[in-house]
Amino acid sequence: MKRNDIIAALVIGEVVSLFLLAILRNIEIETGGVIFGVLPVTFPILSVFGLWLAYLISKKILIVWQIAKFVLVGALNTFIDLGVLNFLIFTSGIVSGLFYSIFKGISFTIASTNSYFWNKFWTFESKKAVERREFSQFFLISIVGLLINVSVASLIVNIIGPQFGLSPEIWANIGAIGATFAGMTWNFLGYKFWVFQPR
Repeated sequence: MKRNDIIAALVIGEVVSLFLLAILRNIEIETGGVIFGVLPVTFPILSVFGLWLAYLISKKILIVWQIAKFVLVGALNTFIDLGVLNFLIFTSGIVSGLFYSIFKGISFTIASTNSYFWNKFWTFESKKAVERREFSQFFLISIVGLLINVSVASLIVNIIGPQFGLSPEIWANIGAIGATFAGMTWNFLGYKFWVFQPR
């Protein structure tokens, strides 16, 4: 495992913890002061530990290394997506309807742009400079991912609606998380076998 892998895992863990704390505050889940001190320390350590385990396993099963990095980048992108979505919900007070779908599209687009750079240079370790063709392929895969993501989120939030007595803010986040898992496999396969494959 290289030093830049450790640094990347630490950065991802820290950013994820900070976004998580902001999201918890927005959906009004009481975390107590201890959580605010523990998460920013624990998440980076867990990220490095998980990546180290994947590194050991990848000596037997090579693809585990890329999958572990993809999962870490996916976690980062998920929390960027949720963080931007929660910021838009917080500032507007809108938690459903057409504007929720628009907010979800905006948050997904920002997270996808971040995803391109992390996946290109870290997950799939491309040595090439950013190319228009590759960037276009990435966004084509991501657009389909966006359609899957927004459709699933909108289905959960706008059609199914809040369940189990959960608040609309929490349900909006459940919709977003469900959508993330729906598009994750599509994105990994598309990025690995079409966008970032060695040429």
